[in-house]
Amino acid sequence: MPRSTPTTISLPPFSGVTRFLIIANVSAFFVVAILLWAAPGVTSPWLHPFFLQPAGVARGEIWQLVTYSFVELGILGILFGMLSLWFCGSIVEGAYGSRFMRELYFTSVIGGAVLASAVSFTHVLHFGPESEAFGAYAGLFGVMMAIAVRMGDIEFMLIPFPIRIRARWMVAIFILVDIAVLLKDGDIFRALIELSGAFCGYLYTVYAPTRGLAFGFSERLFGLRNGYYRYKRRRAARKFEVYMGKQGRNVKFDKEGRYLDPDQHKDPKDKRWMN
Repeated sequence: MPRSTPTTISLPPFSGVTRFLIIANVSAFFVVAILLWAAPGVTSPWLHPFFLQPAGVARGEIWQLVTYSFVELGILGILFGMLSLWFCGSIVEGAYGSRFMRELYFTSVIGGAVLASAVSFTHVLHFGPESEAFGAYAGLFGVMMAIAVRMGDIEFMLIPFPIRIRARWMVAIFILVDIAVLLKDGDIFRALIELSGAFCGYLYTVYAPTRGLAFGFSERLFGLRNGYYRYKRRRAARKFEVYMGKQGRNVKFDKEGRYLDPDQHKDPKDKRWMN
């Protein structure tokens, strides 16, 4: 009879952009915790400008679109959030590189904040622009959405339950939970940010270049520059043709501005064209 072995969990690599994000979030958590312990009366008013508040963003406090993702006050929130980011971020970064992971994460963080803030001004979900939210889950949902779209058959183990589930179904469950929160009037603003982050992560995964937006933008920029240089070369070639024509010389260039050697197609055995 085959012998059963206990289930083991192997930790993924702790490096790259994923490591930077985890260290930044954990460091911010302990800094805030120490400040709240040492001087709660002073720290609380100072901390609120770093939360995401749509009304504050509308007043020009646009740094909130990023800073809210590095603020977490609950121990369980930072623990499960960073463990999930470690496992999911290492998968995405290992498959598509650091640039893709960085752009995916911050596209989800910023895009989710912008979409949720815009919805808050409509009051359609019974909350307004004075609502506040914080946490890294918008970026995390974007990363998980990328895994569900491109690597949906990867299996995850649900902690603390010894149950394996495929990535696409796990993300679907998380999204349904957030939709239920929206319908049951729970923490609506935070749930909306997570759903918006997942949506932005989906858009980035489907439409962004594999090597990242920055690479695609630089390639487009270099393409425009090279096209301008080719235009200048063709223009100079036409001017040179006109100038040499006035001098009694017949000079030809192709449509790309490259010089056409008149002797290129001549028979080398034909002595009549030689001096």
